[in-house]
Amino acid sequence: MPFGREQSGGGLVQKSRPTQNKRARERARQEKQQHKAARRLEAKARKASNPNAPAGEDPDIAGIVPGPQPSPWGEDLDDLGPDDTADSADSDDDK
Repeated sequence: MPFGREQSGGGLVQKSRPTQNKRARERARQEKQQHKAARRLEAKARKASNPNAPAGEDPDIAGIVPGPQPSPWGEDLDDLGPDDTADSADSDDDK
């Protein structure tokens, strides 16, 4: 029998084709590597052509000034007087 082996039950069992499967996997792996290489080159070209990025400065922290920062709530807490703070709840008015 050219395409299979006889089993004791009398039916035919198909031979596995590991060589073809291996070639297909290898071909898929090579294609994936080519796509990744193309993406890397594209990203490298995009970064090189970006004039907005100053040399030596991290874009995540660009423009941040060290030191005390302004309140994210603006003037809301500055409008409160010394009697209106949260600490005034513990005052001695209960005595």
